[in-house]
Amino acid sequence: MQTSERHQRIRIRAQTDGKVLATTLANELGVAVQTIRRDLRQLCATGVLERVHGGAVLPSGVRNIGYGDRRASNRDVKARIARRAAQLIPDNASLFLNIGTTTEAVAQALHGHRNLMVVTNNLNVANILAGNPTCDVVVAGGSLRRSDGGLVGDLAALAIDRFKVDFAVIGTSAIDLGGDLLDFDPEEVRVSQQVIKAARATVLVADSTKFTRKAPVKIASLAQVDHFVTDRVPSEALINACADWSTRIALV
Repeated sequence: MQTSERHQRIRIRAQTDGKVLATTLANELGVAVQTIRRDLRQLCATGVLERVHGGAVLPSGVRNIGYGDRRASNRDVKARIARRAAQLIPDNASLFLNIGTTTEAVAQALHGHRNLMVVTNNLNVANILAGNPTCDVVVAGGSLRRSDGGLVGDLAALAIDRFKVDFAVIGTSAIDLGGDLLDFDPEEVRVSQQVIKAARATVLVADSTKFTRKAPVKIASLAQVDHFVTDRVPSEALINACADWSTRIALV
């Protein structure tokens, strides 16, 4: 196995579990522990991971993981989440899809829907839904974030303010155990907050790895979400809190 392939698999494992152990990785990848330790030193030197005893963890959350790594992470789980979220959206509905690889998976899952109007600040979502001939796509103008095709800033927020959609389907970079939805870019967060205000119902799509991550900027709370589609909620307390908030959890 090439070094670059090992590094990618180590990054994906870290994003899934929050922490990786050298001995476990050596067994999984079929290489010597010394090789994995060298890989971890290299990944830590570039800031992808932080070294801890016996392995490494994701760095403290002030920067997002690269778009390519996010897109590769948990693809099967994201696809299941996307299909379940798409079931919540009827034909002839209006909705907003924000920036994120999971919302892009939702866009793919909406290809069989008819007569949708989709507003988005995600150029990838717009390109995906361009293949649905019965779907009208409105792109909210803003400053282009080249790293992931997102449109952010004041212009995007102002564009969204002109709409009142049936559903907001949103992703998030991190979720803390108190139920706060977190992200890295204040400009993106402002747009996401505007989206929630502009929707009659909000659907959060996020896999359980988001509970292992940290990010510095608060978008909203799960208390403001109508549907939370995920593969696992790690805390019984948070499940009970969602019940108190009338936030419906759909597990895939």
